[in-house]
Amino acid sequence: MTDTIVIKLHEAVLNMDDQGAEQAAKELVTAGLDPLEGIRSMTSAMAEMGNKFEHGEAFVPELLLASDALKRAMPVLEDELKKRNVKREKLGTIIAGTVKGDVHEVGKDIVVMMLSLAGFDVINLGADVSASDFIAAAESNKADAIAMSSLMSTTMAGQRELIDFLKQLGLREKYKVFVGGGSVKQAWADQIGADGYAQDAIEAVSMAKKVLARG
Repeated sequence: MTDTIVIKLHEAVLNMDDQGAEQAAKELVTAGLDPLEGIRSMTSAMAEMGNKFEHGEAFVPELLLASDALKRAMPVLEDELKKRNVKREKLGTIIAGTVKGDVHEVGKDIVVMMLSLAGFDVINLGADVSASDFIAAAESNKADAIAMSSLMSTTMAGQRELIDFLKQLGLREKYKVFVGGGSVKQAWADQIGADGYAQDAIEAVSMAKKVLARG
């Protein structure tokens, strides 16, 4: 039964079926199964969607619909975790946002969701975020890392600006800095001295785990 319900939840997210995902989550809880198994199943489904997107087999609207299905089911599983007093592993706190002058959020929001599912506490500042706002949020939330997205080449300088600002404030060693976005490449991350770069949400999770574990 366990495998059947978990697979049903996985397939509902993969098929972008929000009602089906919510129903499968409720069935999992009713059956007394581990809600963490359900969360892992949905994470796996989103990873599959991410792979499809990278290979041109899925597009942004489909990623968003799959995300909606996951979000529909998640409260059911999180409520059960609270009832059981089960604490999910917390891997660190990350401040995330799109840099000043850039209003694109879709890719960044998918990364935020995947990091959250992986066990990170992620504070999503949204889009058009200034360097000072990133740092203020990091300070007030006692964050471990700051993750910046930039879709446009004209706004990439905002990523360098934040790193330079951290240096000026004597805070550079306090935070790991991650960069990504449509215009960002590894060479740029190396050039500005970022601690980590990821080209997609799946890679972002792996990178964040490695960098913060080192730290």
